[in-house]
Amino acid sequence: MKHIARKRFGQHFLADEAVIDGIVRAIAPQPGQALVEIGPGLGALTGPLRERCGELTVIELDRDLAARLRRQPGLTVIEADVLKVDFVALAAGRPLRVVGNLPYNISTPILFHLLQACHTVQDQHFMLQKEVVERMAAAPGSKDYGRLSVMLQWRYRIEDVLDVPPEAFEPPPRVDSAVVRMEPLPLDATVDAARLSALVTAAFSQRRKILRHTLGRWIADQGLTTDFDLQRRAEEVPVSEYLALARLR
Repeated sequence: MKHIARKRFGQHFLADEAVIDGIVRAIAPQPGQALVEIGPGLGALTGPLRERCGELTVIELDRDLAARLRRQPGLTVIEADVLKVDFVALAAGRPLRVVGNLPYNISTPILFHLLQACHTVQDQHFMLQKEVVERMAAAPGSKDYGRLSVMLQWRYRIEDVLDVPPEAFEPPPRVDSAVVRMEPLPLDATVDAARLSALVTAAFSQRRKILRHTLGRWIADQGLTTDFDLQRRAEEVPVSEYLALARLR
């Protein structure tokens, strides 16, 4: 029975064999690695990945698709909302390789959820809306540089590895897509994630204003003494300066 894509799950199924091959080559899975696929859908990536690594864990919310996947050998199926999956527990001390065609309607929450388990991850390869990938990889001074850029570049090396047109999917999305590679950087224990998140959220709360009006209030509330230049806009400040500010007490 043909599965009909469900809008509430943001389902767009990858169907272009050349694109699938390009993604699998970018991931380069090896036997024995702990691979986890988010949102396997109809299994376009699942089969080629399993062929190369032998076993695969998949996380699928759609119960009909989860039932189909359970009939395939070599798969461990977790039927759950990915935002409720504990990736640290799933890793069980092994470095995870996380892949997937993420639902575009909740891709940013998924990225932030995985950020909490970054220390257990070897790398991540995700299909995302092209615009989101551009924001993730954006440099200071660009219109795409924002909270997402800072919070992810703090913990990952980010690379846009493959552009994917709408016609590679069934049904086609209304946006261009891209595959991004995310490789965790060494953990900097001097930066508190919650504190960094709070100051970056404050900085980008009113993008058009200089930081004296936004981040300046946060600094004053913290009772900090700093020579941080508040006469700039949030998008002009490199990640390293946000990290340095987060370390101050």
